[in-house]
Amino acid sequence: MAVSSPDLKAFLRATPFFGGLSDASLDLLASMLVERRFDAGATIVAEGEPGRSMFIVLSGQLVVSKLGHMGGTIRMSGLEPGDFFGEMTLIEMQNRSATVAAESATVLYELTARNLYTYYKADIHAYVLVMQNINRELCRRLRRADSRIAELIIHAGGADTTRKRP
Repeated sequence: MAVSSPDLKAFLRATPFFGGLSDASLDLLASMLVERRFDAGATIVAEGEPGRSMFIVLSGQLVVSKLGHMGGTIRMSGLEPGDFFGEMTLIEMQNRSATVAAESATVLYELTARNLYTYYKADIHAYVLVMQNINRELCRRLRRADSRIAELIIHAGGADTTRKRP
C-alpha cells in the first residue's frame, strides 16, 4: 500500500537518501513508496535474484550477507532504521549482490525502478539530488570496504607496510 503522513515525511527527511529535497519533491517521492512488513527470519532479497526496487528501513534490524566460495554465508553488515539497500540494482540493473534478511520484525518502504523513473520524469532536479545522495552513500560504503580490505590484508600478513610509494 502507498503511504504518506507527516511522521513518514519527518522520518524520510532525516535519512541521507532524501536530504535536500523540497517539501513538494519529498511529498511526491513519499507517495510512491510502498510499505512492506517482514517477520524475523524473513529473507527480503536474495543474492543473485533480479532486483527492481530498493528499500528504506523504517524499523527493525537486518543482516546483509553474501555466499562464500565454499558455500558458507558471510555476514557483511547490519542495517537499522534510516538505512537503505537495493539501490545498486536501480543504478546498474544487475542481479542482487547480497542477501538481506530480517533479524527482527521489520518495516520497510519500497521504491521500485518504475516509480523512480516516474519521479525522474516529474521532477528531474529532485531526481538528480536523490541520485547524488545515493552515490554519496555508495562512496561511503566503498571507503569502508577499502578500509576493511586493508585491515584484513594487514592481519593476514600480506601487506608490505615497509615499502614506500614512489
